[in-house]
Amino acid sequence: MPEWKPRNTERARELRNSATPAERALWRYLSRSQLGVKFSRQMPVGPFYADFLCRERKLVIELDGFSHDIQPGRDAFRDRWFVGQGYRVLRFANQDVLRETEGVVTAIAVELARLAHP
Repeated sequence: MPEWKPRNTERARELRNSATPAERALWRYLSRSQLGVKFSRQMPVGPFYADFLCRERKLVIELDGFSHDIQPGRDAFRDRWFVGQGYRVLRFANQDVLRETEGVVTAIAVELARLAHP
């Protein structure tokens, strides 16, 4: 039987409550299984919090704002960790989500379809 590990759900709740405008905009498309799969937001995965996570397809979606420009190596480290755990990571800039929402959602849908039929 796998060992149960507690998750920091209080921190996840704080992150959800302080979501950026881009995260809120994208969540309108990812919530309620609108793309055919369930997404969770600010989900603890190992030592990190995924902005959006689809467990079924092992897809992590990360939105990058100003803080990500300061430490790009940190994002690369996170991505390598996620990939090492079998996840696929898609990254989008906050500006792209706000300006080209439909394009971002289409890119996510295409990746979900690819992951459904590898």
